[in-house]
Amino acid sequence: MLAPLDNETIFKKAFTDKEVFQQFVKDLFGIDIVVDKIETEKKFEPPLSPINFELDIYAESSDHSFVIEIQKIDYDHNFDRFLHYFLTLITNQQKKSSDYKFKQTVLGVVVFARPYRFDQKDGQPIRDNVLVIDFNPRNLKGELIKIYEHNMVFLNPSKKYQNTDTPKNYQDWLDLLYASMKEPVNYKLNLNNKGIAKAIDLIDYDRLDPHTLQKMKVDESRKQMTLLIERDSRKELQVEIAQKGIEKGYSNEVIKDLTGMTDQEINDLRNRN
Repeated sequence: MLAPLDNETIFKKAFTDKEVFQQFVKDLFGIDIVVDKIETEKKFEPPLSPINFELDIYAESSDHSFVIEIQKIDYDHNFDRFLHYFLTLITNQQKKSSDYKFKQTVLGVVVFARPYRFDQKDGQPIRDNVLVIDFNPRNLKGELIKIYEHNMVFLNPSKKYQNTDTPKNYQDWLDLLYASMKEPVNYKLNLNNKGIAKAIDLIDYDRLDPHTLQKMKVDESRKQMTLLIERDSRKELQVEIAQKGIEKGYSNEVIKDLTGMTDQEINDLRNRN
């Protein structure tokens, strides 16, 4: 039985293992790296920006040419925040106006431990399990012009966003994340991938030591409390949006699409008004 990778302790146990980490980076970015030290809750002193942020998992390649950061997201799906962290790691390399050359390539991974629902700027929902930011420009023919190596990948293992065209190098890890959270017993994973096989071994529930199990339970309790607070806040916002929709004469269908509320909940609001 697999322990869940949406648990903070289990996630860090798996992805701070060098073999898992290096294979993960290779599969996502096509780069072979060697790391000496993998840090968790990484902070910088002095802070790199006015926001003294913390990175879930952070490492540099042993030759210091690559910086890799991984974030696991349970809530606060703030794409601006992800980009801020990532760009700060890039811009912090510029120390003087006479030298703008990047000394390190920055690679970032954001793993969504809960399904997100975000709209694009044009209002269309995002329905993908893999998103990739390539910082290279394109010409007017749409051809990619290779200038920068910085890269960022977003992974959402939810089956709701599953895409049959997802390349295997991504899908193996999406399958592992999903199986640990939803199918921890009867899972089917690619054991030929050495990183996946090592991760499975590390998060086998029966092999976890008492200290890890205790930390896992504490993490779960903290997460449940956060979810309760978030749920209450979200409900207040739903009601506020629904009330404004009612005042503007929106139909139940429109309000349901905006808030996710049921017809009964909306009708109760209508009667209350």
